[in-house]
Amino acid sequence: MRSGHKARLAVVTGAVLVTGACGSAGGTTSVSARPAPLSQAVAATATATPETPAATGSPEPGATGTPAPRVPPQTLRRPKADEPVRVPPPKLSDFTYSFPVQGCRVTYQSQLLVLPKTTIWAAKGCSFVSPVNGVVDEVNVKNRWTASTDRGADREGRFVTVVGDDGVRYLGGHLERVAPGIVPGRRVTAGQILGQVGNSGNARSTASNLYFAISWKTDPSLWWVRRGMVNPWNYLDAWLNGNRTLSPRDEMTAVRNRTGAAPRCTTLCASKPKPKSKPTERPPRPDDKHITVGTLSGG
Repeated sequence: MRSGHKARLAVVTGAVLVTGACGSAGGTTSVSARPAPLSQAVAATATATPETPAATGSPEPGATGTPAPRVPPQTLRRPKADEPVRVPPPKLSDFTYSFPVQGCRVTYQSQLLVLPKTTIWAAKGCSFVSPVNGVVDEVNVKNRWTASTDRGADREGRFVTVVGDDGVRYLGGHLERVAPGIVPGRRVTAGQILGQVGNSGNARSTASNLYFAISWKTDPSLWWVRRGMVNPWNYLDAWLNGNRTLSPRDEMTAVRNRTGAAPRCTTLCASKPKPKSKPTERPPRPDDKHITVGTLSGG
């Protein structure tokens, strides 16, 4: 009995010793251990998380005193563009026009001064050319203007008018001379020389220029019509800058319908009274005989 009791006591004592060894990490004989608080577990986890450069063992650039390598700036090169596609200006009419002065530098104002006309400033001798294909209408080769009378029909001095195939009449005045062979009824083409720029007529005291006007064909006695009825600068701008098909035909027709084909003179109409001639003087020639007129039908 005693030997059996001792054997059971030895077995129980060994089991207790084995259980205490398993429950103590440091080899103590504690039978049980309480778990660490939750806050301590979270702090321990955060400390052990390798999120900072120090934790990963990779130092920050410049942290050891060595400057970070400098990256040279890159130059952006734009790709070479293709040549622009040149598109011709739109065709606005069936007629082709030329700027009325060629071969010289010109200036002119794009605004109404006194009459619907333009003074094109250019050097003396520059070519006055036909603005469009057409027929020469009137030609004045003599400078009859005098300051003492300032007669309206003579103010443009030497001039040429052309009735274009578009039905519009074009006047170039203050000419130095009329080109040889330019007579009424002569067929001309756009760009053909009609005369040379000068300062005849009432431009005698100014720089050389071309008096340029747009109207419609009338009787020569209605000289104020040929002096200008349509503002010309929009057409001059187009012809000078490459759009050579912009036509004044529609605007001219509209103005003529509004005023009538033979309107009365309203601007710069009066002439100075003629001085009385002495009995011994020969009577003057009729004023309009120096103007030759074409035989075209009304446009």
